[in-house]
Amino acid sequence: QVQLVESGGGLVQAGGSLRLSCAASGRASGLYAMGWFRQAPGKEREFLAAVSWRGSTDYADSVEGRFTISRDNAKATVYLQMNSLRPEDTAVYRCAASPSMATFRDGSGSWGQGTQVTVSS
Repeated sequence: QVQLVESGGGLVQAGGSLRLSCAASGRASGLYAMGWFRQAPGKEREFLAAVSWRGSTDYADSVEGRFTISRDNAKATVYLQMNSLRPEDTAVYRCAASPSMATFRDGSGSWGQGTQVTVSS
């Protein structure tokens, strides 16, 4: 089991930027694919981005070009740099980890508690 702790959410104006962090701990966590989902009120959970332990990435079409995922394996931490934020990006952002990059989008792995991101217009 992998434990995940997010940080970096908050309130930002439209057009601004935020960087989310997610620190992982637990057995073999360094080998897990890690990434991010979000869920806005009244909407379904949405995959955003994932990165394998080797550094390969996968992005949702809705955020590619605005969001960048990266990881520091030495720190067992994954980051989500979010630029050009829009009010519709407002949501709870949750970090996730999965043993498999291929099935990461299924959301069947471990989860963090989530961090609120609010983008004002």
